[in-house]
Formats: sequence, C-alpha cells, structure tokens
Amino acid sequence: RALKESEQYRHYKEMKDKISQNEELSAMINDFQEKNMAIQTQQILEGTPSEELIGQVQSLYQIVMSDPLAAQYMQAEITFTQIVSDVYGILGEVIRFD
Repeated sequence: RALKESEQYRHYKEMKDKISQNEELSAMINDFQEKNMAIQTQQILEGTPSEELIGQVQSLYQIVMSDPLAAQYMQAEITFTQIVSDVYGILGEVIRFD
C-alpha cells in the first residue's frame, strides 16, 4: 500500500497514463523497452549482445529521449523501478537463509 501511495508511484502512473494517450509514442517506447530487454537477455545467455541490436537500441534511445514527454516517463519509470528494486533487496536480506 505504501508503494501505491508514494509520490514516485503516483508520478509514474500519471506519466504512464499520458503516454498511453499517444499511440505512436507508446509504441516507440514499447519497442525501445523490448529491444533493451533483448540486449539484457542476449547478454545473460551469450555473454555479449550483437552490435546490430546495440545500435538499434542506441538509436531508439536517442529518438525516445528527444521527446520531452517520453523522457519524463522514462525518468519516472526509472525512479519507481529503483524503489521497487530496493524493496526486493530488503526482502531478500530479511529472508536470506544461512
């Protein structure tokens, strides 16, 4: 409940709602996120992602970040994701078995 009531979540949700109203921008962000996830998956499985995929993600990143609304959304997502990650870290420490 505390996460849902946090300023970071409310800001992220507000930005997500604004992005969802622009189909083209929403599709562009989704494409960037999918390709970024593909890089991470390739890195885990193969050790090094392909240069082509890296180039695509870098190009998409520049395009996405050139739009002020998209840049605000990406920052809000990063901020909220960091909080969630911190919570998972704390939970992991609490339930760690020795």
